[in-house]
This record gives sequence, structure tokens and C-alpha cells, in this order.
Amino acid sequence: MTVTYSSNGTAYEVTGIPDGPVVVLVHGLGLNRHTWDDHLPILNQSFRVLNVDLFGHGDSTPPPETPSLSLFAQQLKSLIDELSIDRCAIAGFSLGGMINRRFAMDYPNSVAALVILNSPHERGVEAQKLVEERVADTAKGGPEANIDTTLARWFTEEYRNTQTDIVNKIRQWVISNDPVSYAQCRQVLAKGVIELVRPNPPIRLPTLVITCENDSGSTPAMTFGIASEIYNAETLIVPHLKHMGLVERPLDFVNPTIKFLKQHL
Repeated sequence: MTVTYSSNGTAYEVTGIPDGPVVVLVHGLGLNRHTWDDHLPILNQSFRVLNVDLFGHGDSTPPPETPSLSLFAQQLKSLIDELSIDRCAIAGFSLGGMINRRFAMDYPNSVAALVILNSPHERGVEAQKLVEERVADTAKGGPEANIDTTLARWFTEEYRNTQTDIVNKIRQWVISNDPVSYAQCRQVLAKGVIELVRPNPPIRLPTLVITCENDSGSTPAMTFGIASEIYNAETLIVPHLKHMGLVERPLDFVNPTIKFLKQHL
């Protein structure tokens, strides 16, 4: 696939059915649009798919200002306007699942549906303190700080031991990020949830919220919390897996996503 650049330096790819309903894919912190590589062949059969690198990630330009959820939402809005897309569904993983909620709050008329994957929500005091300590570690040591601990939170032990090529590829994605930009984006992941809790007015869009049974940073309780604040949202908890379940067992995510989107697009 050939990468294209928007006027603001966003790297993206468009695949799938040219006249189909549009689904925008938004990756997580430290990753890039290739997070979705195993999802694309199936999504492409039913949708026009817009796969995006966030500012400071992948092939996109650095953030034009200090990163925030609103900045990333603006990045997506500028891109879909440039491509003359009136409305779209947005599937966001982790940080991407925070960005698509911010987008829905800021640009509700541009969204047809949301899929929120393994995304954090309101944390307890101790959990919030732990997340902010990790941000501080990143600021001191760069993206490589505690990377082995991170990968252990992201993948099951069996997968880490048997799929070393994939795990090492994702390790390289993370540690290749610009240290300053990565630390700033991690700060968004840590503190951005505060602006998403109990949105007023509430989000009233068809929404599917998914996480994994053993995702310690985007727990099942958080998933139910997100869904409780979005009108008629649906939930799905994928058993056994951790944070990067969408890479470890992609069909467990893409199949329910397609079923949901076909009902609402």
C-alpha cells in the first residue's frame, strides 16, 4: 500500500471499497497504522478504510503544538474534510479510543458510529498515580524505559515466547519514537481521561466498547464505565488476552467490529 500525506503532514492510506461507508482506524500510543495490518483484509471487503498515523507517530509529521486529545481530533477532522468525507465510523485503540471519544464530543455531526478498543477510563487514585509515575519514567528514560514491562502488560506470556518476531517489531515501533513527543503523548494518555468522563452533553452515537479480560490498563470495569456514559453502547470482553489482544487474536476484534458496523453504517 502507498502512503499518502495530507496538507498538514498526516500519513494515511485509503483501502477497501471506493464508494463504501468510511471507517477510520486510529492506533494507540507509540504505535502506527500498521497495528491494523491483520484487520485490513477483512475490513476492506465491506468498507472504505482510512488508516491514519497520528502526529508524531509512524510516517506523520511531529505534533504542531503540545499534543492533546483535541489536537488529535482536529488532525482527523482536517483529514476527513480534505478527503470530502461527510460522516464516518471511527475505530480507536487505546489512546485512539480516547481520541475518537473526543472527536465525537467535538464533531458529533461527522461521526456515524464508534468502536472503542482497550481504552482507559476513570482510574482510582492509586492507578492514576501509577500511570503518572510511568509518564515520569518515560520523560527521564525515553520510549525504551521499562519497555519489557510494557510488553509483558501488552501480550500474554505464551504469545511473547512464541511470536518473538511480532513482539520485537512492536518493540522497535515504540523505541523509535521521538522521546519528547512520546513523553508528551503518554501524558495525554495518562491525564486525558479526565476530560472524557461523564461527557456533557453525553455521546449519543452507536458505540461498541471492547477490552480484554486481563488488560490491566483498560480493564473490563473501565469498559463498562465507558459504555454506561454513552447512550445504548454495547460491550464485549474478550477472554484471556491482555492489552494488545487485537494483534494477538485479530479475528476476536475485527469480526464483532464488522458485525456492529454493518448494523449502523
